[in-house]
Amino acid sequence: MAAPRTRKTARKALGRLSLPERAFVADALRTETVGGVLLLLASVAALLWANVPALRHSYESVSHFHLGPGSLGLDLSVAHWAADGLLAVFFFVAGIELKRELVAGDLRAPRAAVLPVVAALCGMAVPALVYTLTNLTGHGSTQGWAVPTATDIAFALAVLAVIGTSLPSSLRAFLLTLAVVDDLFAILIIAVFFTDRLNFAALGGAAAGLVVFWLLLRKGVRGWYVYVPLAVVIWALMYNSGVHATIAGVAMGLMLRCTTREGEQHAPGEHIEHLARPLSAGLAVPLFALFSAGVTVSGGALGDVFTKPETLGVVLGLVLGKTLGIFGGTWLTVRFTRASLSEDIAWADVFAVASLAGIGFTVSLLIGELAFAGDAVLADEVKAAVLTGSLIAALCATVLLKIRNAKYRRLCEEEERDEDLDGIPDIYEQDDPAYHLRMAEIHERKAAEHRRIAAERAAAARHGLAEVPGGAGEEHDRPA
Repeated sequence: MAAPRTRKTARKALGRLSLPERAFVADALRTETVGGVLLLLASVAALLWANVPALRHSYESVSHFHLGPGSLGLDLSVAHWAADGLLAVFFFVAGIELKRELVAGDLRAPRAAVLPVVAALCGMAVPALVYTLTNLTGHGSTQGWAVPTATDIAFALAVLAVIGTSLPSSLRAFLLTLAVVDDLFAILIIAVFFTDRLNFAALGGAAAGLVVFWLLLRKGVRGWYVYVPLAVVIWALMYNSGVHATIAGVAMGLMLRCTTREGEQHAPGEHIEHLARPLSAGLAVPLFALFSAGVTVSGGALGDVFTKPETLGVVLGLVLGKTLGIFGGTWLTVRFTRASLSEDIAWADVFAVASLAGIGFTVSLLIGELAFAGDAVLADEVKAAVLTGSLIAALCATVLLKIRNAKYRRLCEEEERDEDLDGIPDIYEQDDPAYHLRMAEIHERKAAEHRRIAAERAAAARHGLAEVPGGAGEEHDRPA
């Protein structure tokens, strides 16, 4: 007789992270949150600088000031250096993040990777569709279809920091993974759709430089003085090739090893990411925002955001397209796979996170510049639309997350509880007999202490009762 088949347990979607993954996500998000606050400050500074009449001229002068060796094709404006140079650091970190997710994180297991990848793809396809339909209906330009497709994780986390929500680690990790996948496909979009000329000699030189970079890594060569100059050469060649220079950053990030070997506490990629992330989040992205978010804002300009099809498409793509795409992709994945939503998470939470992903700032601004490079006025209007759409998405997410904030606090308290003080949250030790033995000892000590206190109180009560019937006080033996 054949043995009965065991029923497979349904995998939990958006369930609790493993302890190592939780620690990595917490460290990454801590840096991104600080960077996000700096990003907000830089954006506000850019808007003030570009809109205060006494300062407006200086903003334009600084943004368009050229520097760099012209003989090498690198005589660029400050704004151009920020977009092509500093953002290469941002995409370098994004490449390392993606590599780590693929080989050591949640994306290494195909079953676990399905949910965030499908959600991210739907979260890019639906905004592009919303933008395209809006412009086809309104007879606008479809060139900016890719503008509302990206999520800015730093800006989203800054919003979380400002509203003070205790979002569970599983939802934070989901948001981070969405942004990583977004960044990957944004790079592909930039490389495929926004490369109009190619210098094959420079492109071949960049490819050769990347091969040298990979060989040095394979040989175990160490030293920043080797890799930093080589990275600068690769970046310069990639820029002159006609392919967007940030592609060099993500390519080098993907080459780093993100798995540990015997005797290693941290993989090289993880170590370099730890060093580069503060530079990316604290300097590169805020400076890019400072020279990209400075658009002229007026009542008429804000009114145009909702009347022109190009700008309206960006706003609708970010606010509606992102939310519906990510939520719909998540629901479809859970509906048509063995996964089931974690008991701690409700669909309202997924919808709130999806609306938060509508904050598309850094990469959306970059794609807007590339899509409308030939029309400076429309490019600025699209930037204003990105700012407006991101602000609306942030406000919607704030309201939705605040409604659920009490539940989030309870979940976070449960995740952080460490009653045995061993440095590991108790929720991760429920299957460990040693943990229960430690807790038994702790409870026994507490019980013994309570018994001692109860005995002392009972003795004090008996002593008091014994003194009262005597009728004599201690002072001068007078009657009580």
